[in-house]
Amino acid sequence: MQSPVSSPLPNRKQQSQAVLELNWRKSPCLRKAIWQKLDSSETTSATAEIIETAEPGSCLGGRFTKLSAKDSFLATALQGHAPPISTPRRSDSAISVRSLHSESNMSLRSTFSLHEEEEEPEPLVFAEQPSVKLCCQLCCSVFKDPVITTCGHTFCRRCALTSEKCPVDNAKLTVVVNNIAVAEQIGELFIHCKYGCQPAASSKAAAFEVDPHGCPFTIKLSARKDHESSCDYRPVRCPNNPSCPPLLKMNLEAHLKECEHIKCPHSKYGCTFIGNQDTYETHLEMCKFEGLKEFLQQTDDRFHEMQVAMAQKDQEIAFLRSMLGKLSEKIDQLEKNLELKFDVLDENQSKLSEDLMEFRRDASMLNDELSHINARLNMGILGSYDPQQIFKCKGTFVGHQGPVWCLCVYSIGDLLFSGSSDKTIKVWDTCTTYKCQKTLEGHDGIVLALCIQGNKLYSGSADCTIIVWDIQTLQKVNTIRAHDNPVCTLVSSHNMLFSGSLKAIKVWDIVGTELKLKKELTGLNHWVRALVASQNYLYSGSYQTIKIWDIRNLECVHVLQTSGGSVYSIAVTNHHIVCGTYENLIHVWDIESKEQVRTLTGHVGTVYALAVISTPDQTKVFSASYDRSLRVWSMDNMICTQTLLRHQGSVTALAVSRGRLFSGAVDSTVKVWTC
Repeated sequence: MQSPVSSPLPNRKQQSQAVLELNWRKSPCLRKAIWQKLDSSETTSATAEIIETAEPGSCLGGRFTKLSAKDSFLATALQGHAPPISTPRRSDSAISVRSLHSESNMSLRSTFSLHEEEEEPEPLVFAEQPSVKLCCQLCCSVFKDPVITTCGHTFCRRCALTSEKCPVDNAKLTVVVNNIAVAEQIGELFIHCKYGCQPAASSKAAAFEVDPHGCPFTIKLSARKDHESSCDYRPVRCPNNPSCPPLLKMNLEAHLKECEHIKCPHSKYGCTFIGNQDTYETHLEMCKFEGLKEFLQQTDDRFHEMQVAMAQKDQEIAFLRSMLGKLSEKIDQLEKNLELKFDVLDENQSKLSEDLMEFRRDASMLNDELSHINARLNMGILGSYDPQQIFKCKGTFVGHQGPVWCLCVYSIGDLLFSGSSDKTIKVWDTCTTYKCQKTLEGHDGIVLALCIQGNKLYSGSADCTIIVWDIQTLQKVNTIRAHDNPVCTLVSSHNMLFSGSLKAIKVWDIVGTELKLKKELTGLNHWVRALVASQNYLYSGSYQTIKIWDIRNLECVHVLQTSGGSVYSIAVTNHHIVCGTYENLIHVWDIESKEQVRTLTGHVGTVYALAVISTPDQTKVFSASYDRSLRVWSMDNMICTQTLLRHQGSVTALAVSRGRLFSGAVDSTVKVWTC
């Protein structure tokens, strides 16, 4: 329902038209700006300022604030430079309220986008002050698309989506459902037609007030589009010529009767006539195209039919192209599936080949074991096969996310430390719970070496550092940048720590939690992968050389030459020096004479680690290899008495404690072996 607030004066149309024509004649730049805005308003809804298109110093400078193109036209056309027309003003109770969209747009985050298109702020002037209950507490404006959130309050949809917390109870905002009841109440509010509003004189952007020279009607908010689409105060342009002055819809009919730019209806065929209504009727009687009107119309119809037919053919071609594209995609997909199946077949074939090779390797090891048994039986050595001396796997520690490279035992607390490629050290209880007590993190590289001195744990890593850990608290207490290359091995003796790396062994004095560099042992030509301290001597393995150092003066006192590749592991018993090499061999020297007495064979992979268990009756050496096995060697007769096969990857580390053997492997597990 439309209800005029005040009646327009009888001569209102003539006064408005006079103002328009006066402004039109006085300001060329005004004409240019208005028509530019009218052109742009047909294709875009972006907000713009007329002043941006005006020339410097023109009559437009400083006259208008931000408004849409149509509103700009109306404000320019109706206000202009003429004095205000004496028309009764509307009620002072009319309240100007900021546009909902202009307020919410200011609070939008730059990375946020809504599904609906951005709308231009439209003049929103209420006939009466809206209730506070109909205003959003976030943007302080009347609800726009009200929604109920999880906290039970109502907000504008845009405000709810762009705000994180409710201003009332500080709860997180999540839209639940549209508030239809509030939306209907807002739709019943009366507002002034936007063609009866103008930018407010206040400094607030996007604020409007009632224009006394504009549309006098008030309408319901829900019906504004129906009214404004047919409003007599809506700006229009002359259909004959864009050079005509701006018009209001109510003045268009009168203008067309007086317009001097009426074109001949056959202008599209080449007729150049332009005139007023009187000359237009006279011209039609004389126009040479008038007699051909039917022929031209038929030609146009046929041309239109041809265009429609061409469009249909284009659609058919596009459809055929899309079908061809889909067929091509299906063919590509089939080719990819075929390639994947071939890859799976190749992978399965490779896996079967690997399994077959592993089976053959295990069979070879079993044959070797049987040969050793037969040899021992022929020699009459039966004591080595006493059931009490057979080692069996009693359990597995699982928890690392990568290969285990080193092990170390703290016998006082029955703790086992394991270092892994996952850059961590795990602490295992080997007495009561048999579970991981803690995971120590601090290294940025693979943990390659572990060593215990007193109540301190020292760890060496591929990150070239040594970290000192307090075993009582299991906390890191110091980090030392030890080498320029990975720290491969660590050993302690005589309150000193020895660290091995590329072509270097560094000697550190242990002072509390500090490590003071004492000396660097040189003369090494390769990676130092093995270090063992026994009594007053340090044994180091580098390439095919074992050097024996006197710990008291840190001088090299003997050199043992090996064969069969680089030295990877060393063990020292009461009577022998034992080393494992890259080429599967284990060399044995007499500790007193330094003469090589035996080379033990049996492994089919690099011997990564050696460990010793000595009893008053016998001495056993354990070897761990790339071939996934552990071997038990009796040092009394230099014979392999047992082969342990439980790991699924290369066995890389060994440790012994209280008659138990611990083995770490590339399969990320640590296994426990006992008699």
